[in-house]
Amino acid sequence: MELVNEILQTILSGIAIGCIYGLVALGFVLIYKATEVINFAQGEMMVVGAFIAYSLITVFKLPYWAVLSLTIIALGLFGFILERLLLRSLIGEPVFAIVMLTIGLGYFIRSGVSMVPFWGTETYGFKTPFTDKFVRFNDFVLSWEQLAIIIMTLVLLAVLFLFFRYTRLGVAMRATSQNQLAAVYMGISVKRVFTLTWTISAALGGIAGILLSPITFVHMNMGFIGLKAFPAAVLGGFGSIPGSVVGGLIIGVTESLAGVYLPEGWKDVAAYIILILVLILRPEGLFGVQAKKKV
Repeated sequence: MELVNEILQTILSGIAIGCIYGLVALGFVLIYKATEVINFAQGEMMVVGAFIAYSLITVFKLPYWAVLSLTIIALGLFGFILERLLLRSLIGEPVFAIVMLTIGLGYFIRSGVSMVPFWGTETYGFKTPFTDKFVRFNDFVLSWEQLAIIIMTLVLLAVLFLFFRYTRLGVAMRATSQNQLAAVYMGISVKRVFTLTWTISAALGGIAGILLSPITFVHMNMGFIGLKAFPAAVLGGFGSIPGSVVGGLIIGVTESLAGVYLPEGWKDVAAYIILILVLILRPEGLFGVQAKKKV
């Protein structure tokens, strides 16, 4: 029974971190579906969100739920400004140029964070309403921080589903992701959709940063989690919104189990082994659609 509880708790921990991977991967997928560009600065959005939340909680003493709302708004504005000032001018340019811009942008944001007073290169932490709280079922102990990540991720996915399904902007974004030219002919402002996509993706990064901070603390290198989130998006089928979340969960659980039951070092490579195996058997990913061209 003790072994079963240990396995279940390890899986729960993996699901929690997998939800974070899924949220960051979701940011990758949204931008790719709308603009056919991969934003390699998505992980750094999480860094900015985490540090903003840290400042609001520790310096300004704001309550957690107010901080969550303000951080989402701040990161949305950040994504809006980035798209307007940097990325809009590159519309129509080669995709490679935009990808290189996002890589450089990620390094710039990381360096900028390290130069902000009271942030820098130190590691910080902050308490949430879920810190040091547990739920017990006999010998099975659940951390409220992990449960909060899972529950808030599910709520966020439900909100996004309703947004894309039943709102005019959501339908416009879906139409643009299917065919930009047809969307223009239907009177949809593709540039406005691009701006909204970057805004939502940045906000998702900020939420992921807040949720992850109590587990891994706040530091300038948090953005490297994007190196795990990107394979999650590929694993699920790049371009599939449900696939990005499922891919994140698979990588999170695999990583957690490997860290406990496999020798040291396997934790960092086990998820990539699964990714390679899946792509060998199904190159388009678990939920991807195989594209065929007639020549």
